[in-house]
Amino acid sequence: MFKKIKNSVIGVISFLGFALNLIIWIIPVLFFSFIKLIVPFSIIKKSISSLLNWCAERWISVNSLMAHFHLSLEVKWPEELEFSRKDWYLVMANHQSWVDIYILQNLFNRKIPFLKFFLKKELIYVPLLGVAWWALDFPFMKRHSKSYLKKYPHKKGQDLETTKKACEKFKHIPISVMNFVEGTRFTPSKAKRQNTPYNNLLKPKSGGIGTVLSILGQQMHTVLDITLFYENGPPTFWEFLCGKTGHVKVMVRQIQVSPDLIGDMSSPETRVNVQNWLNGIWQSKDQQLQAMAK
Repeated sequence: MFKKIKNSVIGVISFLGFALNLIIWIIPVLFFSFIKLIVPFSIIKKSISSLLNWCAERWISVNSLMAHFHLSLEVKWPEELEFSRKDWYLVMANHQSWVDIYILQNLFNRKIPFLKFFLKKELIYVPLLGVAWWALDFPFMKRHSKSYLKKYPHKKGQDLETTKKACEKFKHIPISVMNFVEGTRFTPSKAKRQNTPYNNLLKPKSGGIGTVLSILGQQMHTVLDITLFYENGPPTFWEFLCGKTGHVKVMVRQIQVSPDLIGDMSSPETRVNVQNWLNGIWQSKDQQLQAMAK
């Protein structure tokens, strides 16, 4: 009983700490977001974007400092890996918990360009955060379900066009694009429903990744493939706040982008190349997760 109360107290204190850190940094972010919205000059918008990224990186740095007391990370880095904030990166990972995001930010914050996630277009309407994500140039995607496309077949490909427009601005600005290519968090029920060929993963989706590479492939030479394994199982956010995440094994792989992956995603050949490439990575990742479990 005492341990349960202690964990709950830790959880409440942690929540208040993360919430206070968010409030402290969301105020300047919202202020500069409003300035960016109304200012018509692109050179000023670019300066404001740099300032917004600076604020976001400091917010994440404080989050990472607090998360340090909740996470026991064992990270295996590739040999001779050098980071640069002047390069473009594609970061991929298996997705099991909201804690995945904290771990990835902890690993790469201020080492590579600020991590930007693909977000559903509907999230732009989230109070406060939606405006902040827009101002920080997070790429928004509009995804159509199979049932929607069946009813409106002329909308097919529209979601990829939205992704393409979102990425065009990053041709001349170094960026790190983070993508959970499974599209959602792994659960046994989702795996069964999807009939996935993997033991620990859902099927990877190539559309978003392929579109990013088709636009930024000439600049984005490096893929960072991250494999996450929670020894105590994927934690909920509350379990993370209570310090009950347990030991987490992380493997980082560096993969070079080959020329056959860069092409128009409307081409069947390019789509097959990207999907086969992803399938190979996911097969290897599934084996890594099996080994990590031992």
